[in-house]
Amino acid sequence: MHAQAQEAVSQAAAEQAVKTADESLPGLQLKSSTLLQESYPQEVRDQQPIYIKGDNLSGQPDIKASVHGEAELRRGDTMIRADKLDYAVPDDKVHAVGSVYINQAGNVYKGTTLDLQLDAFVGQFDNANYRFLANGAYGDSSRVDFIDKKHAVVHDATYTTCQRDDEASWEPSWVLKAKTIRLDMAEEVGVAEDAKLQFKGVTVLPVPRMSFPLSDKRKSGLLPPMFGMDNLGGFEYTQPYYWNIAPNRDMTLWPTVMTRRGVNLGTQFRYLEPRYSGEAYASYMPSDKLRDRERWGYSWQHRSIIDSPIGGLGLNFNLNRVSDDDYWRDFRLAPVALRQRLLPSTVNLSWAKGDGVLSLNMLRYQTLQDPASPIAPPYSIVPQLQYRYTPLDLPHGLDFTAVADTTRFELIRPLAGQVGNNGQRSYVQAQLSRPFLSPGAFITPKLMLHSAMYQTDQLMSNGSKSANRTLPTFSLDSGLVFERDTSWFGKNLLQTFEPRAFYTYTPYRDQSMLPLYDTARNDFNFASIFSENDYGGQDRIADNNLLTLGATSRFIDPSTGAEKLKLAIAQRVRFSDQKVLLPGEVPATSRFSDVLLGAAVNWTDKWSTEATTQYNQDLNRTVRTTATARYSPGNYRTFNIGYRTQYDTVARTDASKLVDVGWQWPINDLWGDKGKDLGPGRGQGGGRWYAVGRLNYSIKDRQLVDTVIGFEYDGCCWIGRVVLERLQSSIIQSNLRLLFQLEFVGFSRLSFGADPTSSLKQNVPRYQYLREAVTPPSRFTNYD
Repeated sequence: MHAQAQEAVSQAAAEQAVKTADESLPGLQLKSSTLLQESYPQEVRDQQPIYIKGDNLSGQPDIKASVHGEAELRRGDTMIRADKLDYAVPDDKVHAVGSVYINQAGNVYKGTTLDLQLDAFVGQFDNANYRFLANGAYGDSSRVDFIDKKHAVVHDATYTTCQRDDEASWEPSWVLKAKTIRLDMAEEVGVAEDAKLQFKGVTVLPVPRMSFPLSDKRKSGLLPPMFGMDNLGGFEYTQPYYWNIAPNRDMTLWPTVMTRRGVNLGTQFRYLEPRYSGEAYASYMPSDKLRDRERWGYSWQHRSIIDSPIGGLGLNFNLNRVSDDDYWRDFRLAPVALRQRLLPSTVNLSWAKGDGVLSLNMLRYQTLQDPASPIAPPYSIVPQLQYRYTPLDLPHGLDFTAVADTTRFELIRPLAGQVGNNGQRSYVQAQLSRPFLSPGAFITPKLMLHSAMYQTDQLMSNGSKSANRTLPTFSLDSGLVFERDTSWFGKNLLQTFEPRAFYTYTPYRDQSMLPLYDTARNDFNFASIFSENDYGGQDRIADNNLLTLGATSRFIDPSTGAEKLKLAIAQRVRFSDQKVLLPGEVPATSRFSDVLLGAAVNWTDKWSTEATTQYNQDLNRTVRTTATARYSPGNYRTFNIGYRTQYDTVARTDASKLVDVGWQWPINDLWGDKGKDLGPGRGQGGGRWYAVGRLNYSIKDRQLVDTVIGFEYDGCCWIGRVVLERLQSSIIQSNLRLLFQLEFVGFSRLSFGADPTSSLKQNVPRYQYLREAVTPPSRFTNYD
């Protein structure tokens, strides 16, 4: 049972990982091969009876039936209505004339004359128009040739998803006109020949042959081209091609021509299986005129579970490499993993058995340097062997955890002047605690023991290549919970008052000679202030003798359990000076730490505010403040604002002051047109404008850092977008792009520049697509 549950969870995690791997392809989601379903058996459908009715019925049993006046024939998922209908039983053929109407599994056809072999669904329908259930698309034709229930050929055809209104002069905003359209309902693909795509009466895409989707199902073929211009590549043309290899595998290729730089070839491959999944990206530019060299980059993420005689094994890796230091700023369309200056490549092999997990890890960094802002490369792990033991259901309510770890650290390509000392670090850490819990109080004593050994390649500051350190730590965490009924503004609430006291003691050991492999000071916040060690990592164990006092008060809706208001305060009291420091740190001599104050208000589902501030009593001022507010009254209506400030206590000046504003909002609201809430992925009705964007402004520098401003217009069956994007890539350099997109809903997108929706989704908090894939309708949605 445990193995089955683990497999199900792993499979779900793999599917979710691949589903979210590429936000730029909404709707193109893989399905695990074990989830594919078989079609309904044909032999069952062949046994379905035929029902006929009308005003007048004549004929011979088992030979022929003729129906006049509101004639109707039904068999399975097919229904035919006409003024007159003849059915030949031996041949299973239907001949219908006069206002002929067909509903075949929810797809509707209307015409003048029908000749159809019913069981095989082979025949001809003259002067027919049609409407498809999956996407609401419809059109007219001179003739429809039915090949079978899943295939048809439409002659002199039109195709659009624009919904008609009542005006006699109405014309669809966009329409595809073709000599023939071949419809494949099995693959949900249409192929138009001698076609032209018209928008507002103007031909925007004349093509001799093109394929297009009849639903949100993935299909192979050329994707709409992208044209654009930016300050790095000049004029750009990209022609993507999508290859639907299988339901659980696909690949996208996108060659790009840049007038200022050359040709760039990019590809992405995704795969999903019950026990493994992943995605791989690669790009290659043989000769980039901008940097006068070849450029390349790749990123590969893989997750898997391996069956073995010794138990469950897991293999995961995440590989990221690029050709040069400027890649992150020159290729803004690369995956997020390659658009940063510190590129990690990791490999993890793990084995789980009982209460223990054994893992072997490798981690190497590629550091992309900027002469104007160099960064010190971190140590690489080559390799790490770790065993973690966490037994469950110990007697007497005890909790125990033990970790044994040995790691080899190496500094790869250090920065000029950077001093490193490669070496091996081994440590064992054990902790034992016993929580005592009651409805109104808790107390948790904890004992920890940390023992580490170092073997370095170079001499440490004490003149030795080896060192040992063993430190015990004791902590006691305790708190009370008081509750009372209250009311605010006529609303009944449950108020809590939760005082908390946390004491920790670790004796002093001189650790100044030890190298710093993976250690840094923790951020000072409500989580770290109630912790035993001020440092993250294993190279420094702070000598603490301190008490943290704090209190939290919550106002809770008793009917729903929702937290409406939260207030918190915390401060440390230090009984002795801390002697263990990182290089360059100034020892804290004050007996009282900065005061942390926090508040969060969620009075309604529409409003949300949160703020945290750090107050320094010696300076008598705040040294750091973070505040955010969100107003989201409904779908496609969201406004976010954030304020962050950091004060340099050494230089006694502001280190940074930033305001971050993001929004998505219907402009029609300004003149009282509130639209309709059709739900996420469906917009708020046609004829509506939306403003969307994000501004990141530095108050200290008095300039915009990042800017994304766009407008969207929902024409019901088409969506237009224009986005101006300016993103800072260094202190003195930024990338500027102007993006256009014309989306024909249920048909295709024409993008001029990179896909604007990818930029909006990445930069604008809580941005929603105006159209997203929804659950396909059942044939009973359009049941006659």
